[in-house]
Amino acid sequence: MKFRVATLNANGIRSATTKGLAGWIARTSPDVLCIQEVRASDADVPKELFDLGYEVHLCAAEKKGYSGVGVWSRIPVKKVVRHLPGETEFDAEGRYIEVDLGELRVASAYFPSGTSGDERQQAKYRFLSHMQAHLKKQAKAKKPMLVCGDVNIAHKEIDLKNWKGNKKNSGFLPDEREWMTELFETHGYRDVFRALCTKPDMYTWWSNRGQARAKNVGWRIDYHLAPPALASKAVHTEIHANERLSDHAPLIVDYAL
Repeated sequence: MKFRVATLNANGIRSATTKGLAGWIARTSPDVLCIQEVRASDADVPKELFDLGYEVHLCAAEKKGYSGVGVWSRIPVKKVVRHLPGETEFDAEGRYIEVDLGELRVASAYFPSGTSGDERQQAKYRFLSHMQAHLKKQAKAKKPMLVCGDVNIAHKEIDLKNWKGNKKNSGFLPDEREWMTELFETHGYRDVFRALCTKPDMYTWWSNRGQARAKNVGWRIDYHLAPPALASKAVHTEIHANERLSDHAPLIVDYAL
């Protein structure tokens, strides 16, 4: 049985809806869709996104028009967790939601960016520390958990176009990249997209400056992170780079479950 999971940083779900999000969901028909940067409360999400045959679960930020994550699921949801277990610092920012689907758990996560300055970069490091502790614990859980979302880190040189010019920039700093290496090599998680696709120039985010998207000067910062047994069931992946729903492209993975 094919089980399709998609993830997208919508950069504002109301904006993405005006650009065709509902139609894209209907065409691609994911079983589970993880969205980041919803930037809306339940009441503000466009009605057509509730009329597609999905359960919708959101975790909004306290600050209006900021952050927020959500999960659209065709599989009945047994339980919802709306915070990153083990920490409280980021609860108000709406950066993590996890749903229990019975045989599997799926989380939609929006990692902080450190591009606005050192204070937010330090907050990003704290979030990474909390997330690693959580994922380390979940790696040993009987029920596998798939984490999808915008990690705001390009792991390797192949994952961004201008890697030489970004060695000192947030998103490609050595400590950030080492966090991902440790997640994969020590805690056993897999970068599902890269396990299936080794081609260069495959990106999920482009700056709005300098025709970056037209020239494909991008970053791959959106991921499916899965424990080995689940990752081994991934059979197909796609980045829908031609969809202009936001400054990010949707990332889809099909699993044989």
